[in-house]
Amino acid sequence: MEMNVSKNDEQVIARKSGGLNPAIIIPIIFAIGICIYLFVLGSPGNFKDADKLGAGSVAFSDVEGKDIHPESFLGIIYKGGVIVPILITFMLTVIVFSIERALVLGRAAGKGNLDNFVIQVRSLLNQNKIDEALEECDRQQGSVGNVVKEGLTTYKALSHDTTLNKEQKMVALNKAIEEATTLEMPMLEKNMMILSTLGTVATLVALLGTVIGMIKAFFALGSGGGTPDAAALSTGISEALINTALGIGTSAIAIILYNFFTSKIDGLTYKIDEIAMSIQQSFAEFN
Repeated sequence: MEMNVSKNDEQVIARKSGGLNPAIIIPIIFAIGICIYLFVLGSPGNFKDADKLGAGSVAFSDVEGKDIHPESFLGIIYKGGVIVPILITFMLTVIVFSIERALVLGRAAGKGNLDNFVIQVRSLLNQNKIDEALEECDRQQGSVGNVVKEGLTTYKALSHDTTLNKEQKMVALNKAIEEATTLEMPMLEKNMMILSTLGTVATLVALLGTVIGMIKAFFALGSGGGTPDAAALSTGISEALINTALGIGTSAIAIILYNFFTSKIDGLTYKIDEIAMSIQQSFAEFN
C-alpha cells in the first residue's frame, strides 16, 4: 500500500510542476504590454497629422510644438499616460492565466461526464465491485478519478489486512483519501491568487492614473490665470477617465473569472467528497 501511495504522490507532484510560472510569464507580459503601448497604441497612424511624426511611435517622434491629436480609439487610449501600459499588462495577465486555468481545470475534470462517473462508481461500490470501480477511474483520468483511485487502492489493501481492527482500517482509509485530495488541490488552485489580486489591484492602479489625470487637469485650470487652457484641461480629464475605464474593465473581468474558476474547483471538491463518503460507507458495510 505504501508503495502505491508513493507512486501516486510522484504522479501528482509531476502534474503540479506543470503550468505557467508567474515569475517568468509576468515580466514577459509586461514587456509585451509596453510594446503594445508604444508601437500599437502609439502608432502615428492613430493620430492626426501623422506625416509630422514619421514612422515608429509617437513616443519616439519629435512632437514638441506640434498639435497632435488622436483620431482613433487606440490613439485615445494612448493618451491615458504612463499608467496605461501597466493596466494593459494587468489585462493580458488576466487573459493568459485565465486560459491556463481553463485548460488545467478542463484536464482535472477528466474525460466524459463527471456526474455519470460519480453515479457509476457509487453504483459499483454498492455492489462491492472494487476492481470495476478502479477501471472507471483509469478511464476518467481526472483529479476526481485520481483521488478515488487512491481511495479504492487503499480500500483493497485494507480489506486483506488482518493486523488492524475495523476502526483502525476506517481511520487509515479516511487518511489516504484526505492525503490524495490534499495533493490534488494545489494543482487546481495554482495561480488563482493572481486573478484574485488583480481583481483588486487593477482598480487601485487605475485610481492612481485617475488622480494623476485630475492633477494635470486642475493644474491646467489654475496655470492659465484668468483664461484656463481648455486643451490641457480636457487632456487631463480624458487621461483620468481612460485609466478609470481600463482599470474597472480589468478588475471586473478578473473578479468574474476568479469566481467562475472557484466554482469549478468547489464542484470538483464536492464530487470528491461525495465519492469519498461512499467509499467509507461501502468499506464499513462489506468489511
